[in-house]
Amino acid sequence: MKEKRVLVAGTGKSGIGAAKLLIETGHSVLLYDENRELDENVLRAKLPAGADVRICLGELTKETAAEAAYCVISPGIPLEAAFVPVLEEAGVEIRSEIELAYRQAKGRLAAITGTNGKTTTTALTGAILSSVYPETYMVGNIGIPYTEEAGKMSGEAVTAAEVSSFQLETIRDFHPEVSAILNITPDHLNRHKTMENYIAVKESITKNQTEKDTCVLNYEDEELRRFGETLSVRVLYFSSKRTLEEGLFLRGGGIFIREDGAEEELCRTEELKLVGVHNYENVMAAAAVALRMGVPLADIREACKNFRAVEHRIEYVTEENGVVYYNDSKGTNPDAAIKGIEAMSRPTVLIGGGYDKQSEYREWLKACKSRVTALILIGETAEKIAGEAKEVGLTEIVFAADMEEAVAAAKAKARPGDAVLLSPACASWDMFESYEQRGRIFKDCVRRSKGV
Repeated sequence: MKEKRVLVAGTGKSGIGAAKLLIETGHSVLLYDENRELDENVLRAKLPAGADVRICLGELTKETAAEAAYCVISPGIPLEAAFVPVLEEAGVEIRSEIELAYRQAKGRLAAITGTNGKTTTTALTGAILSSVYPETYMVGNIGIPYTEEAGKMSGEAVTAAEVSSFQLETIRDFHPEVSAILNITPDHLNRHKTMENYIAVKESITKNQTEKDTCVLNYEDEELRRFGETLSVRVLYFSSKRTLEEGLFLRGGGIFIREDGAEEELCRTEELKLVGVHNYENVMAAAAVALRMGVPLADIREACKNFRAVEHRIEYVTEENGVVYYNDSKGTNPDAAIKGIEAMSRPTVLIGGGYDKQSEYREWLKACKSRVTALILIGETAEKIAGEAKEVGLTEIVFAADMEEAVAAAKAKARPGDAVLLSPACASWDMFESYEQRGRIFKDCVRRSKGV
């Protein structure tokens, strides 16, 4: 296979990471991107000097496709892209970037997916694992491509990977020792087309697991509860609403673990630095994964108590004149944004809107009604959200052209004792490169308005 080039589709963080890993393992690379306006010199500067890499921009021809041993596709590229049929006609297998990394990586793997909570749960899982395993990696959708770290791993490595539906679309042998599916609610339907397709892709995280492996599932998600009953792998449930005979659950002000008839308290919720029921679910999921990865309960307990929220997920920014500002830019769909608004204990001025993923916003807006005093809208979904907001009785609506204008409008509407929350319920790609950039720009605007 090394006699032919490996085609890497996409020149973003994942694509460059895949190309570097292939180069490190002695492969020749064909780096491809449909955008013919990219600068080849800039791309080449991101790769090792002197590497055997050919760069192809624009249309992918049949002749070029025929040169490829296989294709590693970046997660941001849909399988409906114009070049994909050219690869299929040439008989070129398409593999996920995480598939490439998995085949090169060593050690043990825990993989976490779900519509919401993936990043927090993966970060917490990584923190727990690192408390007992010296060589711990956190990779994937959390911001560090799996391919960037895979080549560094020894047989003693333990990895926590956040995997998205985009990354799972083209897995083949990807096989975590412990998998977790946190929840499944409508998202990315512009890419997956139907909810059935989206569910199937999420659940494929277990496709190569055996009866020796474990899948952690949310008992309160009806689809996942049903799915768990079909699995031959060991299933460990968690629940925020009921006491389970086996698994982790929230009861009163405590999180408990019950196995083999024995019950033990993991921690009290007031001991955690994370707030909100959704975060208690994340804690239970991470603890369940860590348990199955062999971490003692005492170490799990200590790591959970010390863990702080990740950036962009209900992240405290500052307080000014009695108004507290929170950055929840990672609330990129309505269900995630519901979690954000439910975590607010103050009257809230909400900044929302963004790229349209064909989501429905009514349930989010209903959840907002009792807490939100004003709705500031940005992005291409602004008019759509405004229409649905008025239908549910939210009438205090302001449109803003950019984030700076949105923050200024929010500041004008907020009163002492209020909160200002950026929780868009939409992706960021209409105005920003990523939800991370959106969140950082929000924080910059807030701090500038405060004069910091």
